[in-house]
Amino acid sequence: MLATALVVALGAGTAVAAKSGLLPFGGGCDGSTVDLRVAASPDIAPALRTVAAEARENEAKSDGRCLDVHVSERTGAEVADTLQGGGKDGSVNYDVWLPDSKLWVDRASSSGRAPSLETVGNVAGSPLALAAVPSAARKMGWPGKSYSWSRIAASATGDDDLRIGSADPARSATGLLALTQIQKSTLKEGGKEAETKTAAAAKQLSERTAPGDSQVLATLPRDDSGAELGNPQRNQALVLSEQAAFTHNKAKGDAPGLRLFYPKDGATLLDYPYTLVNDEKMSTEKSRAAIRFQTLMGDAQGRRVLDKNGFRPVNGEADKGITRQAGGREPQPYTATPAEAPSTESVRTALGMWTITVQSARFMLVVDSSASMSAPVQGRPGQSRMDVTKASLMQGLSQFTPEDEVGLWEFSTRLKGDKDYRELVSTARLGDRKDDGATQRDKLTSAFSQMEPIPGGATGLYDTALAAYKEAHKGYANGKFNAVVMLTDGANEDPGSISRQELTAELEERGEGKRPVPLIAIAVGPDADEKAAKEIAEATGGSAHQVNDPSQIHTVILKAIMEAGSRS
Repeated sequence: MLATALVVALGAGTAVAAKSGLLPFGGGCDGSTVDLRVAASPDIAPALRTVAAEARENEAKSDGRCLDVHVSERTGAEVADTLQGGGKDGSVNYDVWLPDSKLWVDRASSSGRAPSLETVGNVAGSPLALAAVPSAARKMGWPGKSYSWSRIAASATGDDDLRIGSADPARSATGLLALTQIQKSTLKEGGKEAETKTAAAAKQLSERTAPGDSQVLATLPRDDSGAELGNPQRNQALVLSEQAAFTHNKAKGDAPGLRLFYPKDGATLLDYPYTLVNDEKMSTEKSRAAIRFQTLMGDAQGRRVLDKNGFRPVNGEADKGITRQAGGREPQPYTATPAEAPSTESVRTALGMWTITVQSARFMLVVDSSASMSAPVQGRPGQSRMDVTKASLMQGLSQFTPEDEVGLWEFSTRLKGDKDYRELVSTARLGDRKDDGATQRDKLTSAFSQMEPIPGGATGLYDTALAAYKEAHKGYANGKFNAVVMLTDGANEDPGSISRQELTAELEERGEGKRPVPLIAIAVGPDADEKAAKEIAEATGGSAHQVNDPSQIHTVILKAIMEAGSRS
């Protein structure tokens, strides 16, 4: 009776599974297939293709139809950029996105224009480490000596002058997660110069940065000859995922194998989120097929494929075979429990710091000079909004490097014919010297000091915002963070100007290209139109900030640029 019941139960279960399409029965597809398009991170795409091929060979089905999965290699940054624009040009032609990190899903979602994205789980994990060639590893004390993230960064700036490479944090999750942990570790270890040390480490890493993960691997020595190992153009160590080191060591040829240092202050994982794209409009058939393929990635056969390609399970649990092939050995802390993923805020801060410290910026300051800027500032006897604003701007100027480009406009109403704005200092590098020997920084400081509220001047906010945005696009500098920073203490008072709706529509249209120029609006004082500032800024992918004390303007500008830089 027990045996009979068991057979019946198994038969019933099999019938249900067959009905739902969860068993890979053979029997031919008869041309009845469901297509699934997957955009995957280049490191995991080969594993997905293997599972997809096995699914076709075994005639794995979803809802009675055979799965036909097509996998294309797309970096997380590439897909995030496409999704941020909304994919209105038809460039979003995939159903599932599998980047190497949740960072990219967060970035894509942040624009507000992306189609709906639903992460339904993770497929694999791989911790980050410092991968060194044998000669450098021995010098660093491998495998017995371990390092914190802070000390790893310091190795590139200390007396040893270790040549450490990294993928660009603006385009690589490996680079960005490592930078976030370096900043966190350096600040935790404390000291008055913690922020300076973080910036110095970022600057040092930037000098040996490659655009992406595959490109940074190409900077390693091609063989273990003295000429290659001593070549200053070749990196001795890289910030890599364990999986990338595994793949390199498995197919290294004449190149020296890598040895891994696992940071002792916390393992950081690439987490490979399985994400449905535009899931709100996805058909039931398509969404069930997507979940079916995810199931195949997670079953015993799929797990073997991922193991063979050097990926850990989702929880990050170490596999000794994978670790040894990748170059890890005891007593390196490769079995450490993965640390909690860094917060969105800490990632943005790190990327913003990278943008300001490394990439450098080009931005226009557009300052309200209407009559209302003569209003007194509470708690500052004898000082007007303009006085305090100028002092804060001059203080803020010291935060930027000679490589940063800054220009200055002022605006009110009808300052130059019918125009509500005029240029005071054209945009140029702060370190550039003019014929009289004065630098761009000197010119800006002088212009700040001479600015005064215009008697009877009103606020021509909308026309100025559009003109400044057009000018910033016209002078766009590739490789730099471009922005417009606009300060105002009032609402638009030019009745003949463009309407707010027309302004935001045109800003949105101009901002859809591949030249992002966020407008950062600073609303100064209680009379500023914060709502208008917010709408104008968000139309460009920028942000708006309310400041009651003008002395805080420089702090808010720096923070806003860093935040905008993290989203660019």
